[in-house]
Parts: sequence; structure tokens; C-alpha cells
Amino acid sequence: MKNIEQKLSESYDVLVIGTGMGSLTTACLLAKDGLSVLVLERNLLPGGCVSSYYRKGYIFEAGATTLVGLDEGMPLQYLLEQTGIQINATALDTPMQVHLPTGETLTRHQDLNDWISEAERVFGKHNQRAFWEYCYRVSRFVWDTSLKQLSFPPSHVRDIFHILKNFRPVQLRYAPLAFFSMKKLLKKYDLLANTKFVDFVNEQLLITAQNKIAEVNVLFGCTALCYTNYGNYYVEGGLINLVRPLCEYIENQGSTILTRTEVAAIHSSNKGYNIEVKHRNTDYTVATRHIVSGIPLNNTLELWKAGKTHRKSLMESSELVSAFSMGIGFRPHKREDCIHHQIHTDAGLPSIDSDSIFISLNHPDDHSRAPEGMSVMSVSTHIFHPEKNYHFDTEKIEHAIIDLLVRRGFLLRENIAYTHASTPRAWEGWTGRKYGFVGGYPQYLRIKPWQMNDARLAKNAYICGDTTYPGQGIPGACLSGIIAYRKMKLDGING
Repeated sequence: MKNIEQKLSESYDVLVIGTGMGSLTTACLLAKDGLSVLVLERNLLPGGCVSSYYRKGYIFEAGATTLVGLDEGMPLQYLLEQTGIQINATALDTPMQVHLPTGETLTRHQDLNDWISEAERVFGKHNQRAFWEYCYRVSRFVWDTSLKQLSFPPSHVRDIFHILKNFRPVQLRYAPLAFFSMKKLLKKYDLLANTKFVDFVNEQLLITAQNKIAEVNVLFGCTALCYTNYGNYYVEGGLINLVRPLCEYIENQGSTILTRTEVAAIHSSNKGYNIEVKHRNTDYTVATRHIVSGIPLNNTLELWKAGKTHRKSLMESSELVSAFSMGIGFRPHKREDCIHHQIHTDAGLPSIDSDSIFISLNHPDDHSRAPEGMSVMSVSTHIFHPEKNYHFDTEKIEHAIIDLLVRRGFLLRENIAYTHASTPRAWEGWTGRKYGFVGGYPQYLRIKPWQMNDARLAKNAYICGDTTYPGQGIPGACLSGIIAYRKMKLDGING
């Protein structure tokens, strides 16, 4: 068996930075083609923001907690079909419940008609059916088109050829929706005056689009709002068990994944790229023909000065969103039929501009993530402009969140066995992500689809993940990895 020094002294066809879902998707598809791939991860465990970690006898999710994308025609399912990878996932009967400040609870049913009936019950019948049926049609179009237009956004003439080759007239019908905001869509359906509904939509969009109705375009917004109308799944033991089969596949194809190995700098060379790498305080240089960065564009450009042309596409802290998160180990006092909940606050959380929290529980039949008789809960809430909000009274926010959870019946205070909290600074230290931002680049209406970051950075250099088109969430990150792979194939990389 080769040691670390031998592995890092070899030359590779492709070096992939990071082990998020975008990176692993690209690496899996390249390894399937017989290319030699080296994947480097700075942390001990793979997965990036789709991972899990162990703390005091409990297994918590590192970032993402919901799994969507296994329906036919969706990116993750496409990856599994292309590679033959098997994922042991359990379909959830109820994707999510939303708890409003009024005390009302909405169940986000997967069945569209059931969900519309629920929305009408809480928000009134006026135009709810018309609005949600329209949103669902748009979401179906987006998913039906996503794997057909893998050359978008175009950055080379060969992309144009493939876009035209896969063009269908229906795309002309829906493409203009990228120029209109969800606010205009709500106005069209005479729903802007329904403040309870507007507040609900804003907080739902923050989960997947990282922004609100004035900034999120209709194509992305409708798809984001309807993600509960598709298959939602749970992976026993945490989402690390979504990542591990992908890693095993890459290594079974003869490629290499190294953890605790950090990329320090990227340099162009006559034959491709030389990558400065640190592994356990030892410096190495790795030669590769191609690079794929799965870390944020902000981090990538700090490593690679040649990427200056993309600086116009960077978002700074004032445009980004991080998270305050908590992990809670507790003894449940009742069985929850739904494991994902968004709770809207009645007065906002102290110190930070946040009006909701999102909680995810372990599946009640999954006994692998907590000691016997105990359960685990991951809690998160948004923090805007994270660089400006590194410091705040974390204890005050923890108390406010616990009070909210007790008041809403999710916890009994005396049953709490363990808690810990993470701030944007902690996120930045753990993931390495600039400013500790999470969830990807937020949607902004001023950024048109063709202006979103393309997979190509430079000759033989590519990027995927949640700062590229489309990027966000597990399905989006997976799709970004497929796009990077497809553009590499268009550019002539072969096994």
C-alpha cells in the first residue's frame, strides 16, 4: 500500500479540492471514465457541509440536514444511475412542518393537492391553488431541463452548440421568468396583501435560496418553494453515510482521496498546475493536468492568483449569509412524526436579525446517532453579513432558542442532556469557508442566469459547488458537479 508521500508525489489527470457534493460528483464521474483523480480534503471527515460529526456520544449533521434529489430526472439520481452507487435512504412520509407565530402549524405534504388544501386552511383560499399549481409547473420545468442544458451558462462557443442542440420550444416559454421576482409573482396572484403568507414565503425561501421575495427570481423561487413536493429522504447515521459510498466508489475506481490534507496555493505550469499541499505540517507539491475546485470561489481565488478575471463575480460578506447553529442531545417526551421543522418567532431572536429557526431530528427509528433512549436535534438560524457579526452574546441566543423549543413542545427543559453552539467564526474555522458563509451564494435579481459563475475558471481549471450555477442545496451542488464534468468532457478531457 502506498504511503501519503508516495501518493502526493505522483502525477494526476485531475486534482479535486474539497469533498462537498459538487466535488464528489465530478470526481465520481471522472473516475468512472478511468481518469486518475486525487481528491484533497482539509478536514478529518469528507463531505464538507454535507457531513456529520461525533460529539459527547451524539452524531450531529455538519450543515445540510435535508436530502432531496433522488426522484427520476434529478441530479443525485442521475449520478447514482451513471455510477451504480447504492444509497440506503428512507423516504419521509412528511417532508416538513412549519410553525407560525400565531401558534398554527402547517404540514408541508409532498402530495400537491394535500399541500394546497393545507395552505388554503391556514392562509385562506384566495388564489392559493392557482399560485401553487403554477409554482409546481415551473419547478417541473426546471428539473426536466436541468440535466438537458448542462452547457449553461455558456463560456465557450462549443457551449452554444450544445445549448442549441438541446433546445426545446418550452424553454422559451419559461426562460423569461429568470427576470421576474417572486414578489412580482405574488402580486400577480394578488397575494402581497396577505402578510401572513408573505412572511411564510420569505422564511421558506431563506432555507434554499438564502434570500427573500424581492431578490429571488421566479425560476429559482418556485423550485425552492416546491422542494417539499418531491421525495425527501433520511439517511440512517447521518448524511456522512450519503458521502461515504461516493468516496468508496472513487477509491474503488483506482483514484485517491486524502483527508487532513489542505491546499495552500495553486500555480500554473507548462503541463498544467502545481498544487502546494500541506499534510500534517509537511509541505508537498502535486502535479496535475486539470484542477476542479469544490470550495467557494472566495477561497479558490485566494489560493490561485490567476483567477483575477472572476473577481467581478465574487460576493462579499455584506451579501452573504452564515448561521448560528446548535446541537442538542435530549430525552424525547413524545414521538415526532415529522423530523424537519421551521419555527417562526413572534419577536425575532436577540442580537441577530433572524425570524425563524430550522430544526432537524434524528429519525425515530434511527438509534445509531444517540445513546439509548436519547435523541439528537440540529438547530440553525440565519446570520446576515457574517464578517460584521462574528461577535454577539451566544448565550442569550442559546437561551432564546431553548425557550422557543420548550414553548413549542419540542423539548422538556429537564430532558436536555447536552448542548453546544457554533457561530460564523466557528464555521469559518471548521470548514475554512470565507466568512463562515453557508448555503451558497444567495439569489439576487440583478444577477442574470448567464452572469452566474460558470464551471470554467481558466484553461483546464474548473469550479463546482454552491458558489456556481446553480449550486445551492444537495441537488444544486450535485448538478454543479455534473456541469463541471460535462464541460471538462466538452473541453477534451478523456480517460
